Amino acid sequence: MENGLLFNIDKLHTTELGIKRIKKNLLINSDVVLFCQKKILDKQCEIYQKGKNWYCIVDNIIITINAYSYTIITAHILKR
Repeated sequence: MENGLLFNIDKLHTTELGIKRIKKNLLINSDVVLFCQKKILDKQCEIYQKGKNWYCIVDNIIITINAYSYTIITAHILKR
């Protein structure tokens, strides 16, 4: 379950393109991996796995993470 992601939270990483994409999507200028780790560790974060990806929803943001490599693929603001 989500324990797999939380247990391996220190393995989270992303690519250079991922950093640019996430910064643009979330309008942030901070460390992307640190930002995502904090959001995922938030008690309000809803975590679920679908296929090969983890999805983490918190504070109107969804973060997509590859379940095998722990690569943060993307993150964006939810449109509701």
